[in-house]
Amino acid sequence: MEGTDEDRADALFHALSDRTRRDILRRVLAGEHSVSSLAADYDMSFAAVQKHVAVLERAGLLTKRRSGREQLATGDVTAVRAVATLLTEFEQVWRGRIARIDELLALDTSTEE
Repeated sequence: MEGTDEDRADALFHALSDRTRRDILRRVLAGEHSVSSLAADYDMSFAAVQKHVAVLERAGLLTKRRSGREQLATGDVTAVRAVATLLTEFEQVWRGRIARIDELLALDTSTEE
């Protein structure tokens, strides 16, 4: 996937925002699956599952390859680690903000005494 870090983050979080896509990703991280075998397990059309797979592929979370008439999907562990890294960065930002709020509250309390 090309683009800025922000574009990449948007694509990753968009791809992971849907329950079906998260489930598909779990399955393909465990092993390669054909798109048709994935589709068989969902109460939606094959085309709808293909669209979910395409969103995951655009985000770089899975790759597809052809084997005869089948499209086989495999999860990309490196991309999932990138999501974990982004979440860790967000956590660090928020922990810093919370620490700063705690400092300000402590200062406010000490000035009231």
